Formats: sequence, structure tokens, C-alpha cells
Amino acid sequence: MAEAHQAVAFQFTVTPDGIDLQLCHEALRQIYLSGLHSWKKRFIRFKNGVMTGVYPGSPPGFMVVVVSYMSYNKYHKLDPSLGMFAKLSQHIPIGRYMSEDSQKIVGGVLVGTGLWITIIFIMRNALKCLLSWHGWMYSRHGSVSLGTRLWMLLVKVFSGRKPMLYSFQNSLPRLPVPPVKDTCRRYLESARPLMDDEQFERMKGLAKDFEKNLGPRLQWYLKLKSWWASNYVSDWWEEYIYLRGRGPIMVNSNYYAMDFLYVFPTSIQAARAGNAIHAIMLYRRKLDRAQIKPIYLLANKVPLCSAQWERMFNTTRIPGLETDTIQHMNESKHIAVYHKGRFFKVWMFYDGRLLLPREIEQQMERILADKSEPMPGEEALAALTAGDRTPWAKARDAYFSRGKNKQSLDAIEKAAFFVTLDDTEQRFVEKNPIKSLDSFAKSLLHGKCYDRWFDKSFNLIVFKNGTMGLNAEHSWADAPIIGHLWEHVLSMDPFKLGYTEEGHCCGEPHPNLPGPQRLQWDIPAECQDVIQSSLTIARTLADDVDCHSFPFNDFGKGLIKKCRTSPDAFIQIALQLAHYRDKGKFCLTYEASMTRLFREGRTETVRSCTMETCTFAKQKEERLKLLKEAAEKHQNMYRLAMTGKGIDRHLFCLYVVSKYLGEDSPFLKEVLSEPWRLSTSQTPLQQVELFDLVRHPEYVSSGGGFGPVADDGYGVSYIIVGENLINFHISSKHSSPETDSHRFGGNIRQAMLDILDLFQLDKKAIK
Repeated sequence: MAEAHQAVAFQFTVTPDGIDLQLCHEALRQIYLSGLHSWKKRFIRFKNGVMTGVYPGSPPGFMVVVVSYMSYNKYHKLDPSLGMFAKLSQHIPIGRYMSEDSQKIVGGVLVGTGLWITIIFIMRNALKCLLSWHGWMYSRHGSVSLGTRLWMLLVKVFSGRKPMLYSFQNSLPRLPVPPVKDTCRRYLESARPLMDDEQFERMKGLAKDFEKNLGPRLQWYLKLKSWWASNYVSDWWEEYIYLRGRGPIMVNSNYYAMDFLYVFPTSIQAARAGNAIHAIMLYRRKLDRAQIKPIYLLANKVPLCSAQWERMFNTTRIPGLETDTIQHMNESKHIAVYHKGRFFKVWMFYDGRLLLPREIEQQMERILADKSEPMPGEEALAALTAGDRTPWAKARDAYFSRGKNKQSLDAIEKAAFFVTLDDTEQRFVEKNPIKSLDSFAKSLLHGKCYDRWFDKSFNLIVFKNGTMGLNAEHSWADAPIIGHLWEHVLSMDPFKLGYTEEGHCCGEPHPNLPGPQRLQWDIPAECQDVIQSSLTIARTLADDVDCHSFPFNDFGKGLIKKCRTSPDAFIQIALQLAHYRDKGKFCLTYEASMTRLFREGRTETVRSCTMETCTFAKQKEERLKLLKEAAEKHQNMYRLAMTGKGIDRHLFCLYVVSKYLGEDSPFLKEVLSEPWRLSTSQTPLQQVELFDLVRHPEYVSSGGGFGPVADDGYGVSYIIVGENLINFHISSKHSSPETDSHRFGGNIRQAMLDILDLFQLDKKAIK
């Protein structure tokens, strides 16, 4: 009853002497602290906005420029206002109100400010020009030319000091629009190994016609957009690839991230949730204050775009009849928690501060101890987010737009993030590694289809035995962004927060902490029918997914580098060789590459199936030479994709323009209808300084994965961890007679070993 009492700020009674107000001082104190917290947050955001807006300038730099300017004019006895006040005095009686000394001070400050702004403008545009040069990417590994060294020095000079997360946004170049001729040529080059002579000649004719006729007209519109918009691809990519999709986002779009592979910090579910939630909220605090360091390439010299971080928290994908929207709140002080069919709202702040790990554990314990039954329709409610989008949009408008249903839905959609206290046990089991990891992956990818809120920016899933993971929605950002958060959480959990000997969070429970709030629902039978229909669709999709996750520990990045080969190129060629052995043929292959060297950049495609790779896979002679040629080709394609010279985003945008103009292009239509039967992605380890894998090799992450893109294809994700481990995640569909994730995993393992054998390395000598 303490919670109910503290929820009321005041009571009043009417007496013969008048109205008697009975104020609850504790409630008023909490209101005061909450308001104080909000104003502090607004001030910090305002300050960060100013600091980011003037970067690479700074307030101390402003003082230096103004004082130096005024000192120079005083020493040389010059008018610091450059005659400005003299001209103004002819029209405005300014001299009546300001002394001559005051005029000099004000004039000096104004002109000094203008000089400071000019310096910022010059530095920012100089840095933008410098960052538009990508010649450094073509340097041979381990050697840096004199020109590149000079360029790095200039970048450092113009980059300013102590940048915050968003400091470089205004200095990043815009994504360039490649020439239509170059894109068509590169497309034909990528399509050649997948077509016979007749098909290829036909496609060459279509490409040539497009290049001469419709292409230049569509290109003109794209050029216009690239001059006007921050990025000519990203908004259309988000809308047409993600938000306009009407099928389920579970499996098809959402992806997952796993826990540590070998380490289990605690087996207490509430304790693991307490540390993880606290670590996530600390990350959000750093994000709100823009204290997260920008991500760099090339020895911390080349910054990447940070725009995707903006919607990490307090964000939900809202279903629509034709297109979804992304709802982002500036602030949210609670999380939503699901356990055994019930939804709870849990406040993350008390006494004007963030709850400590033991206090969050206390809240999770209360939820786990709650024996109440789900309300009618509540248990499987989240299946609406797992099924088709249009029925969910109609149900949301019909049954969740008013009353207690709207209030409860708002509590979920406006939460900082979503937490599932899962009632199953998942983890890597050494005695049964294959089955345990496969089950773990499937649970994170889709669970029971109703125990994750797939529309939230991300779900934290904590299993009954203390293992955990994430499920993330894809439209708001790409995997490296959520991966950065997850690295922070995994490093904070056992190393900085820790646990007691009994496995609980450090600290003490709070004696007066108000408990979680159970969300209330009134779900009619008609809505329950929609929920069951969505659940049926989602279960059919989930049951068809064949997941296989395995650690490849025969060798890793360290040994591959001894071969003087790019680890990514090595793995990609191994995937092509494995696919050829698996299916006896090659297929159109998608490898995700980032374009965050440019403002608001997201991804580009590297078409990893090349003529060089196919030749290597089929030939039995001179294989080492062919392998090196294939690796060099792959590296060059990766560089082109990263520097805005890729194929697929350009073709996609040309296709969008053609639809706006009502023009049909047989070339674009055919290109964009080709299925990606092998979709691959590397999960980068971005904060290597957080994990000392030399001293603690057991603290390796499993990485994460995603569902298959094509009905008869494979989805492959991999993470290179340390020097000696590569974790693979493979997905396909049971319904396809052509695919088998475990068979493909075996082929990948063998292909990796076979390629290494070509180098004839003496492993003992290397060690």
C-alpha cells in the first residue's frame, strides 16, 4: 500500500472551518526532484548543441580570438569596430547611450565574433574537403605513404580538440552520386559469373539502352536531391526497404546479439537483469550528454557518421496501413517488462537519481514473484508486432486508441526499451555445443513469437538461468550501432559492476522503493482473434527457420594475417567456396558494407560473387595465385562500396525516381528483382580496449545473426573475436530442399581449412 499512498500528492477534506489540505511531502519531493532532473537534462542538451554547433571551434577559442583581436587593435590604435559605429551613428543616435570606450568594446566583440565564425567555417570546410579524399584506403597494409602522412596531419590540425559524439556531423562530406555509366559497367561485371552468354548479352543490351536513354534523366533528379538533402539514399532506404514492408519484421528484419560464449557471470535472472539494465541506462546517460566518443577509422583519424545513435532509446516502430513510422521520444524515465504473459511499467529513477543495480534487481524480483494471471488476450498480445503489419495497424487503431488500452500501449511504446524476463533457459553447453547454441540463436531471433515487442528499438532478453541477449529492430539503425551498446553492457556487467558471492548485484535493496506498475488491458474477443491470427503467421515463419551457430576456433585473424590476406576477404572467399560445394553453383551474394564516411550514411552492398572468386572455386591448379587475385578483387570492391562508388544503392534510388516519374525501366526492374540467395554480414568489434582477450580469452562474445533473406538461400553473420576465434551464425528455411544450415556450416569450416592449407604455413613455427 505504500506505493498507492505515495502516488497521491495531496488529499483534502471539507470541514465547517473550510477546506483542509493534507499534503504528502514525499510525493511533492519526488515531483521537485523529477523536475530538477528534467531541467538538468535540458541544460545539458542545450550546452551540447552549442558545443557541437560551433565545432571545431570552442568557447575558449572564442575568448582567444576576441581578446587577441582587441589587443591587436589597441596596440596599433585602430578602431576595433572598423568604422561600424561611426556609420551607425549617422542614422541611429547610438552615441547618446554608449561611451566611446563602450563602443570600442562592443565593436571589438562583434567583429571578433565574426572573425571566430569565419575561422570555424574555414576549418569545417577544409576538414570536409580533406575527408572527401579516400586515397588512404588504397595504401598497402602496413605501409603509409608520405602523402597519406601529410593528409593525416592536416586532418588532425583541422579536427579540433575533444570532439563529442556528434561534433563531426557538419564536417562530413555528402555521399556522391556515381556516374550511370560506371554503375552499369560494374553491375554487368558483377552479373557475368551468374549468367550464360545469351543472358549476359541480353542484359548488356538493356544496360546500354538504359545508360543512353532513361538513365541520364533519372540521374539528373538524383543529382538535384544530393545537392539538397544530407544524403540522397538514406531516407528512401529507410522508407521503402524497411517502413513500407507489409510482412512480418520478426525473422525477416529484426536481428539478434548474443551473450558471452563461455562465461556466465551469475545464474540469478533478476541480478543479471539488474546489472544489464543499469549498464544500458548509464550508456543512455552518456548518449544524452554526447559523451560517447566518435567512431574512427585509420588510427583514430577518420571519423564516421554518428547520426544513427539519435534514435537508439525511447523509440518504437508504429504500424500503419501503408507505411510504418518511427516514433522517438526525447525522454523516457521508465522501461517496459514482460514476464509470463504480464506487462509491467518500471520506473528507472527515484529520489532524482538512476536506480542502482541492486534496486533494479529488487524490482525484477517483485515481477518474478508476482503470481497474478494474464488478463484475457494479454499473454499473446505482442504477437501483433510479430505478424503482418497492416492487421496490426488496423487493430491498433480500433482497439488501442483510447482508455486503459491506450495508456498501457503508451507505456510500452514510450519506454526507454523493452525487457523480457524469459521463462526458458539458454546458454552454450560444452557437452552439447551444437544444439545449445542453435536453440539460443532461435530464441533470440523470435522466442515464442509473443514474448518480445518486436517494434521496440531493441529488446533486452534475460533468461531464467541468467544468460541474456538482444533483439533489435532494423529500420532505425544498423547492427554496428546496437553492437556498440552491447559491447558497453558486456564490459560493464562482470568487470565494473560485478556480483556478490551469492550472485546478487552489489549494494542493498531500497526499503521504500515503489514497486512496478502492472499494465491493465481490456482486450475484446474480436481483437483476440486478430492476435491469434498474427500468432499463427508468426509461428509458421519461426518454425521454418533453421538456425545454426558455431565457434570456429581452428584459427583466426592472427593466422590469416600471416598469410598477408584481408581476414574479411579470406572469409568471404571461403563462403563462396562453401556455397559452391553446398549447392554446386554460385549465386548473387550480398555483403553489407558501411557508408558512414559520409553524412547520414548507412550501408552499401559488396557483390562478393566475382569472376575471380568463381574461377578460384572451380580451378584445381594455381589455386594460391587465383586466391590472391580473388582477395584483391574483393578488397577493391569493398573500398568502392565504402567510398560511395557502390552499385546497389545507386540503382535503388534510380528505380525510386523512375516510379515517381511513372517511367518503366526493364533494366532496373530486372536488376532489383534478383534474389540475394546468400546474404552475409560481419559484426565488427569496435571497442577492443574494453576486453583484454590476451589475459582473459574466455570473455569472448558470440556476436549475433539474422534470418534468411531468400526462401531458398542462406543468411550468414560472423564476428572475428581476438586473434584465434571466428563465430558464425547461419540461417535458412527448413521448407527449402536446397538448404541445410548445418550442412552449410560444415562446408564453411572445411573451406576455411582448405584455403589455409594453400599457404602451407608451419603452424608451430608461427606460434
